[in-house]
Amino acid sequence: MRQRADQIVELVASEPIDIEALDSALDDSSHRRRVSAIRDWSGDVQARLFERCRGRSTRLTDLVPAETPPLTEVIHEGRNSLPAFNHFQKRFCAPSEAHSSGDTRERLWGYNEQSMRPLTGPGYFVAHEDSEAGEVCIDYRAVPPEAPATWPDVVPADNRLGRFVYGGTVDRLRRVSEHVTIGRAFKDDDEPMDNWFVLVRTP
Repeated sequence: MRQRADQIVELVASEPIDIEALDSALDDSSHRRRVSAIRDWSGDVQARLFERCRGRSTRLTDLVPAETPPLTEVIHEGRNSLPAFNHFQKRFCAPSEAHSSGDTRERLWGYNEQSMRPLTGPGYFVAHEDSEAGEVCIDYRAVPPEAPATWPDVVPADNRLGRFVYGGTVDRLRRVSEHVTIGRAFKDDDEPMDNWFVLVRTP
């Protein structure tokens, strides 16, 4: 296992990144090792990895497995490229049956759990697939109609100070491995921002 951890470090430092080898190394690691690895990924690593993962088909089921019941929380541990407050969680769930489209899930609901939540709010979003780009979009401009009972009250992402963090933002996610995705923030879906992040799904 230690060999795999060292290999992950070497792979993300290489130019270009061998994405297939990184995929395998991450899949062969434990959840704890995956989270430990991404905690050290700098903004430069995240930016290069996002570009390297262009075209790797990403689905909603990469975030919430298909067998997960509606309104069941799936936690993703995150690290972003900001200089501070860069550890966080994105928490996802599938919609309730009242808001789903049958067997095919067309969206997910979620929010951000992080130390600044009392000031910025929960940053609620709706996630959907961009099939043309092969990416998942996390849209902070949309508000879920409900949430699991254990989640904070649903409010628009740009409520209070949240407008400076989430307002008008759409994150785009690309698949790295079975449990890991890499993302970049965009303003209104088309203006890229210098803000990247990596997520590790809890098994």
